[in-house]
Amino acid sequence: MFTGIVQGTAQVVAINEKPQFRTHTLRMPPERLTGLEPGASVAHNGCCLTVTAIEDDRVSFDLMQETLRITNLGLLKPGDRVNFERAARFGDEIGGHAMSGHILCMAPITRIIRSENNRQVWFRLPEPYSRYLFTKGYIGIDGISLTIGDVDGCDFCVNLIPETLERTNLGFRKEQELVNIEIDPQTQAIVDTVERVLAERLVNGD
Repeated sequence: MFTGIVQGTAQVVAINEKPQFRTHTLRMPPERLTGLEPGASVAHNGCCLTVTAIEDDRVSFDLMQETLRITNLGLLKPGDRVNFERAARFGDEIGGHAMSGHILCMAPITRIIRSENNRQVWFRLPEPYSRYLFTKGYIGIDGISLTIGDVDGCDFCVNLIPETLERTNLGFRKEQELVNIEIDPQTQAIVDTVERVLAERLVNGD
């Protein structure tokens, strides 16, 4: 499990391509390596990956075809930076919201509105998933736990404070770039359950 409180960004320093498979290596900040071992889980732009090798500050991860297809990790190249968060441990403060590290889809950035002390960023979710969008609801964007500011059909925005812009890759994201989206699991479960119950009532003529 993850909390959506991104611990920083890490640079991709190597990518080893194989048919329908990829291994990429990050240079992790030394202070985040304590206790990290092969088999541990680390979220990259919100996507849960397993550590396969550690050499000094270089940490490697394997990515399967489905991960490369569904997430923006398949678009990475050496020199890019990803948001990372190590898995939550029992007793950790949950400052964001519970996140699984399972990406639902990608969404493009459609508009960035800059002001003196913050930034509003708009995204467009694929239509089948727009039913999960609610003003003041939680959403995971590249692994960051954020609150939805406003919703307009398939479009939604978040409002970012300087700390989020400094700590995460949303500080340098540009319009039309793709971000990973994880819908709040509780929101998804509630919406799916309500839709199923209403559909059953219609079938039964209630």
